[in-house]
Amino acid sequence: MIEVRTNRRTLVLLAGVALLAGCKVIPKGTDTGTPPAPEPSSNLPPDKARHRVALLVPLTGPNAAMGQSVANAANMAILDTNAQTIRITTYDTAAGPAAAARQAMQDGNRLILGPLDGDQVGAVASVARASKVPLITFANEPSVASRDVFAMGPSLENSLERTVAYARSKGISKFAVLAPKTEYGARTSAAFAATVRAAGGTLVASESYDRGNSSIIGATTRLKSKGSYQAVLIADSPRYAAIAVPRLKSARAVTPRILGTDQWSGDPQASAAVLRGAWYSAIADSRFRQFTVSYKARFGAAPYRQATLGYDAVLLTVRIARDWRGGSAFPLGKLVDSGGFLGLDGPFRFNSTGISERALEVRETRAGGVTVLSPAPEKFVD
Repeated sequence: MIEVRTNRRTLVLLAGVALLAGCKVIPKGTDTGTPPAPEPSSNLPPDKARHRVALLVPLTGPNAAMGQSVANAANMAILDTNAQTIRITTYDTAAGPAAAARQAMQDGNRLILGPLDGDQVGAVASVARASKVPLITFANEPSVASRDVFAMGPSLENSLERTVAYARSKGISKFAVLAPKTEYGARTSAAFAATVRAAGGTLVASESYDRGNSSIIGATTRLKSKGSYQAVLIADSPRYAAIAVPRLKSARAVTPRILGTDQWSGDPQASAAVLRGAWYSAIADSRFRQFTVSYKARFGAAPYRQATLGYDAVLLTVRIARDWRGGSAFPLGKLVDSGGFLGLDGPFRFNSTGISERALEVRETRAGGVTVLSPAPEKFVD
């Protein structure tokens, strides 16, 4: 069962998947022939048979659609697995993540799934730690992870590591980077430099630019004059990459291989003619396409790409619940498993500091779309 609960008592939403016909959305107050259980103002009704798990996502405000998509996917996972030992209650973070976390703690939850936004993790964690409750957040920034905060969102660093490893396997050893003067650009440049060093490569050159056509053209011209490199990471969207790439070409030299980030995944501009042949790494979409069919049949609209995080977080929780003794704290050590876990987005695992690693595929942009150069591994082998 999944309930929706905010700082005030709100609508209870039950939703299933296409394969589970007959499940209906029953608004609170509808007469179904069975009187509803009484619900105290500050705590959920006692439930000794199931572990309480809180899902923290925005259900109102500008990000409500995304939050609802994640919540719907969590419902689907509960119904798909026929989970009998997990009770998930959804709390709206739009009015404040700390307030949502406090309500979740008052209601006796022993695990928090969420929030979506990395900027909210600190506020939620500070409340949850007082009750010794861990988080599995959907954020993708490794900086928010810790021994009791596990970041399961696909990270930029993970994507860069996969791309650089593939490039090294193809004989590329000299790299360059072109990045905007933004927080994302700085993070990407630093992560790329560390990844190249760890992979035994050399970062030959780097340039940065203000977000604008003239600035990126100037930075690209400067980068082109900085020596010999075999591959260039453009730490920006395909739109800006398309401005830079023509300036990297030379009639008398081999054009360097263009590398992109996980930002390119799902962006139709990545298939622009000028970017054909570029490499980047991302989560495989094959299972997501199957999931989309079931989701649309149930909810009448396509899910957000982030919805699979809600589904996979519930699958993970259900698996660990096999060894979770009733009435006890969540068995945090079970999250650190070198073999990892399998979800809609493929294999993933956490290290002891809460940072996730995902099995990613390497793609090449081509006319009409992308092709997979190196499939995502089916399991972890180290």
